[in-house]
Amino acid sequence: MPFYRSPRLISAFDAKFEAQKIAFAPVSFQVARCLLKFDLLQIISDSGVKGCSTTDLATKSKLSEYAVGVLIDMGLSMGLLYLNDGLYVLDKIGHFLLHDDMAKTNLNFTHDVCYQGLFELEASLLEGKPKGLTSLGDWQTIYPGLSQLPNDIKKSWFEFDHYYSDHAFDSLLPLIFKENPKHIVDVGGNTGKWALACTDYNSLVKVTIMDLPGQLDVAMENVRIAGVETRVEAYSTDLLDESNPFCENGDLYWMSQFLDCFSETEILSILKRTVSVMHQNSELCILETFWDRQPFEAGAFCVNATSLYFTAIANGNSRMYHSKTLLKLISQAGLFVDEDIDSIGLGHTLLRCKLKP
Repeated sequence: MPFYRSPRLISAFDAKFEAQKIAFAPVSFQVARCLLKFDLLQIISDSGVKGCSTTDLATKSKLSEYAVGVLIDMGLSMGLLYLNDGLYVLDKIGHFLLHDDMAKTNLNFTHDVCYQGLFELEASLLEGKPKGLTSLGDWQTIYPGLSQLPNDIKKSWFEFDHYYSDHAFDSLLPLIFKENPKHIVDVGGNTGKWALACTDYNSLVKVTIMDLPGQLDVAMENVRIAGVETRVEAYSTDLLDESNPFCENGDLYWMSQFLDCFSETEILSILKRTVSVMHQNSELCILETFWDRQPFEAGAFCVNATSLYFTAIANGNSRMYHSKTLLKLISQAGLFVDEDIDSIGLGHTLLRCKLKP
């Protein structure tokens, strides 16, 4: 049974402790980040089961013994470390915080992109606007500003965005090309990674990237570096402006981790405009991470947490959706789902959609 359909099997004593973890969650987060940033977890890991003393850690990290002490003692309470004869040893949670790529990617994204802005979550919920976005820049949504973010923040944003999609590419490309599309329209193509993956997989396909001007500048520079300018073209547009024409003549329209960037009303509008330019044999392929389709509880946790980034920072009105919500909008737009494939990559679902008869 899915985790969200039954009460948690946990004692009142343990539940109370979990509540305290939530109350101090910002403290725990920053401690974990500092343990990584100052290499304390790495130093302890390198010592193996022998462990490290506070003095050793201070010497090797160049922090004071006081600074080391407050960090590693909280690390004990967080379950990252344990004591063995007075020496600090890395525990299993600390091991994964140090070595797991997903944990590091999520942590950097949360700190660099979300942390300050999430202070404005309450105001964002009340006003329906990304009030925390001012921590990053002066835009109505984050998307026009992505190419203007400071390099460290930009790096964390794109690593987060690409981490999940990149793991799905190998499984997706054979599925996408099984109908042998000649022209793919990549809606919301971002840095062009998917377009380049397609041109690398198939030597004949042509790709049009639809996106905002700032993103297209980055994407087309990557296209130029890859040497496929003759097969990839840019289509500059603001998809929230319903007066803008949609790219025509696509055999396959591609939306990857894209529709979650919009409200339900905006999604329906985008889907209807896609339908208006599709021919009878066109397909629309949608790749999303639905929180209800995650194979593991950890995946659902990450997906639902990402929704609050949209609320407070990205745009104020979108989220990671339940699959039934998007399926309903797809039908309302005049499409039916011809294939519905779960468990792609790290928890993606591919919806292959066609025009209703």
